[in-house]
Amino acid sequence: MRIALIGYGKMGRAIEEIAVKKGHEIVLKIDLHNGHELNPHNLSKADVAIEFTGPGSAESNLRKCLEAGIPVVCGSTGWLDQYESVKKAFENKGGTFLYASNFSVGVNIFFELNKKLAAMMTAHPEYSVQIRETHHTQKKDAPSGTAITLAEQVIENIPSLRSWVNRPSDSDAELSIISERADPAPGTHEVMYKSKIDDLEIRHTAHSREGFAGGAVLAAEYIYNKKGVFSMKNVLGF
Repeated sequence: MRIALIGYGKMGRAIEEIAVKKGHEIVLKIDLHNGHELNPHNLSKADVAIEFTGPGSAESNLRKCLEAGIPVVCGSTGWLDQYESVKKAFENKGGTFLYASNFSVGVNIFFELNKKLAAMMTAHPEYSVQIRETHHTQKKDAPSGTAITLAEQVIENIPSLRSWVNRPSDSDAELSIISERADPAPGTHEVMYKSKIDDLEIRHTAHSREGFAGGAVLAAEYIYNKKGVFSMKNVLGF
């Protein structure tokens, strides 16, 4: 499979290493210095694109892939206010698109556990809930896309919660996400339920970028030769 890497920072390099080991070929690398090379001619050399940039460029990059007819896997976060319009564009034009806030197999299992636990805790209002996420200092957005996904899952299952906030809160209607930045920290996410009697926590800790990068390559392999809009739930069969 021929892959275009849109975003060639630490994550892009980790994806490249895994993809090459699996026998794939990297035919295009886009970083901050050669953005002008992201055009239909160069994209046409690829079977699939993997996009890991940032909130300021993700939407534009995805639409360029759509116009070029190239399936694209996206792991950029911080741009989800535009997700529905991008999704609709891919659906309307018969394109192929897969977005995930986190490609790690472990994190996606963690998502499923989080939903089940939140549903169970609905009957126990004596517990308050909080989310904490820790990442390296170079991470551009806060809270992380993974933390937002976790928060939205909790809110969907606990009726008293109305929204999340990226700060401590004493409101029973707000779910606090606490974001911490420290090096080196590929990523830790904790969902904590606390009461006067006891505490209950679930946690995922990444030891390297390998899990995220490997999941992104797995996602690219999944959408190759497919049409439609997908998620990691499709890739992993959840």
